[in-house]
Amino acid sequence: MTDIEDKPFRFGVSLFRFTTRDELVDRARQAERLGYDVVCVPDHLGIFAPFPALAVAAQATNRVRLGTFVLNAAFYNPVLLARDAASTDQLSDGRLELGLGTGYAKAEFDAAGIPFPGPGARVDHLRHTVTELRRAFAEARPAPAQHPAPPLLLAGHGDRMLRLAAREADIVGFTGISFTPSGPVLGDAEELAERVEFVREAAGERADELEFNLLVQRVVVTEDRAAALEALAREFEGMSAGMSVEKLGQLPYLLVGTPEEIAEQVRAHRARYGVGYFTVFDDHLTDFAGVLDRLR
Repeated sequence: MTDIEDKPFRFGVSLFRFTTRDELVDRARQAERLGYDVVCVPDHLGIFAPFPALAVAAQATNRVRLGTFVLNAAFYNPVLLARDAASTDQLSDGRLELGLGTGYAKAEFDAAGIPFPGPGARVDHLRHTVTELRRAFAEARPAPAQHPAPPLLLAGHGDRMLRLAAREADIVGFTGISFTPSGPVLGDAEELAERVEFVREAAGERADELEFNLLVQRVVVTEDRAAALEALAREFEGMSAGMSVEKLGQLPYLLVGTPEEIAEQVRAHRARYGVGYFTVFDDHLTDFAGVLDRLR
């Protein structure tokens, strides 16, 4: 197993809360200035479409990589998706990272007039999309700037999804949340360790080639960690299945404390889980920036 601590961290921010071009430009430039490595955009109805947003972010920045985090594969024809991704990669001088998932919000499928099948069928569709994307990238004009294609991030939680990611992705994303018929459920630290080991076993000889990403659900910079964890326990009560405050404090998805304490938490999570790429939501863009310098 490659020593993950020999590799530099990567930090991304998911830009969700912008409603104008100027806000997007300002946030992308701020992220680059603060030292983030990747600027990502999500894929949901009711917000800006991912590829136009990334094209604007590319024009506004020079260094940061640019990611879809993550596209709902059911919404895209693979050939047309390959064209959009290759074009964006060219126009950004090879900075695109292509994140894909199965989609989970039934209301969005309904709004788009697309059937919402079960999890297995959605994973099968994603597998088909990945296969067709590879074929389409090989023939795409314009071709991607990165050869043979932009890095592929696949994110999920269940066995079938993570098995696909282990075999096909360059980056495997863990969100810490599973979506059940009764609602989202926040997994504990032991579950993440099991999920990571599941991916490593499924990946076989290519396990050390994979990069692991973690989507951080909350960053709370505070001198009173105990009080902040109590507040988070109340916030996540409906998702955490009675998880104790102590167990919540162990979750890598919740980073709580002073900048020094959070930096130590990130180092500990990298050592335990092998995760070297952390993504935060843009609510935490400035708060988490105070941690970055302590981890470089």
